[in-house]
Amino acid sequence: MTRPFTPAPWPRKLRSQHWYGGNSRDTIYHRGWLKNQGYPHDLFDGRPVIGILNTWSDLTPCNGHLRELAEKVKAGVWEAGGFPLEVPVFSASENSYRPTAMMYRNLAAMAVEEAMRGQPIDGAVLLVGCDKTTPSLLMGAASTDIPSIVVTGGPMLNGWFRGERIGSGTHLWKFSEAVKAGEMTQAEFLEAEASMSRSSGTCNTMGTASTMASMAEALGMALSGNAAIPAVDSRRRVMAQLTGRRIVQMVKDDLKPSDILTRAAFENAIRTNGAIGGSTNAVIHLLALAGRVGIDLTLDDWDRLGRDVPTIVNLMPSGRYLMEEFFYAGGLPAVLQRLGEAGLLDREALTVSGRTIWEEVREARNWNEDVILPADRPLTEQGGIAVLRGNLAPGGAVLKPSAASPHLLVHRGRAVVFEDIDDYKARIEDEALDIDETCIMVLKMCGPRGYPGMAEVGNMGLPPKVLRKGITDMVRISDARMSGTAYGTVVLHASPEAARGGPLAVVRDGDMIELDVPNRRLHLDVPETEIARRLADWRNPAPRPPGGYAQLFHDHVEGAETGADFDFLRGCRGREVGKDSH
Repeated sequence: MTRPFTPAPWPRKLRSQHWYGGNSRDTIYHRGWLKNQGYPHDLFDGRPVIGILNTWSDLTPCNGHLRELAEKVKAGVWEAGGFPLEVPVFSASENSYRPTAMMYRNLAAMAVEEAMRGQPIDGAVLLVGCDKTTPSLLMGAASTDIPSIVVTGGPMLNGWFRGERIGSGTHLWKFSEAVKAGEMTQAEFLEAEASMSRSSGTCNTMGTASTMASMAEALGMALSGNAAIPAVDSRRRVMAQLTGRRIVQMVKDDLKPSDILTRAAFENAIRTNGAIGGSTNAVIHLLALAGRVGIDLTLDDWDRLGRDVPTIVNLMPSGRYLMEEFFYAGGLPAVLQRLGEAGLLDREALTVSGRTIWEEVREARNWNEDVILPADRPLTEQGGIAVLRGNLAPGGAVLKPSAASPHLLVHRGRAVVFEDIDDYKARIEDEALDIDETCIMVLKMCGPRGYPGMAEVGNMGLPPKVLRKGITDMVRISDARMSGTAYGTVVLHASPEAARGGPLAVVRDGDMIELDVPNRRLHLDVPETEIARRLADWRNPAPRPPGGYAQLFHDHVEGAETGADFDFLRGCRGREVGKDSH
């Protein structure tokens, strides 16, 4: 049973009044400078100051429209009697940042936390979209525990190419393989490119961006219905304005992330991820977020809670449709309503609306049972995320059953090993490579410390010699991540990672590996004494970076099994107001 929330008394002295309240020299210093923007004196009279934390950037194309949404948020804040101030924050784009945006999630979370802590903000609207912006802003907000609410930018419209739905990301992988197999020309691939991203917004598949938008809603950190509204739909702008209104009341009530991000909320989110066929990246992000609020969430919780949840959302990469159809069918509220009816939702979990999650969704309707499937004909009977263990990944590894090939879920094969991503790129198209469809592809040195940053390279493309046979899937194992838009029988996040001397580091060509997803087993068929001997002889090929953020990351990033956060960032540090030095 979740604990009830009692709103704080209002009016009371707000955090921002430590900057703006009264007539001391220091107060006039803070207030007077801000008045150069043309703000009247009475705006500083104790009304809630709302920071609109905006991840807009020209180099984050998924978030390229967030400036427009920020104006709608501001309108809502003004209407509710608040004082909105837009604050640009660190924005790491998945499709622009190298070596990978994941390397900068923790930096973004740290920057957001300090921006919230060090400035006169009573509440925050987290304006997010692209993959890492959602978890990073949630993590920063959780560590300050200032009232916060998420509004996402929404997904792109459907892509279409020659009469076929085109899923951003998903068809990039599919068409790339088709070119290598000789089934598609390079000219056709370039023609299809224009169809993949035809409007503002995030990926239109159930990739990581849409998954994390769904996680924010399932956690109760966004208004009901937020996740699926297309970016260019007028209702997305309405949602932004309503969010602006709502954050003002949240400040008055002192409704904080710690009131919402309870164990019940995380359990609801994990089950929701199974129902929607969500990204494996949600595992890492929710583990990290739970660590910020002191919830002891583990990989075993992911396996236990998601195992018996059927995947009922028929979206790419697991299914047929895209986010646009998901919205028209009823969006996430319809899924949560199904989960609640099935006893798979903690109905009493609190949301940013001030109401329980069940109060928000109990009247939701499903308008298309081909998109949101009935429970008796799901895409996958046991959705969720499968957590595998064994001597190859004693700390755990993950696989997404809804995106895997059923005939490969129990498989024994010969390892074909790539020592790092450069080795893979150099050899994968070599016709002399000793590989066939029965083999298991193994990629090392792509975890949090090894890549560095844990890039989305785990869904290794298959060798052309195999693709030409008409084979579209093979078992692949790595310590990397994969895009939420990707698919295949791909074992990810093997822990401990190779760069930390995990068993993955000493797999050799020709070793036999056994994958048994139903029994959650991942086994390297090599005597334990031989594995121990190899590990004793192993030398780490990834040197410590010589300085800068890369060195900080190397020294402090934790393993994927706990969320790959920095060890010194875990936990809530509160919202104390620092001393004024002026």
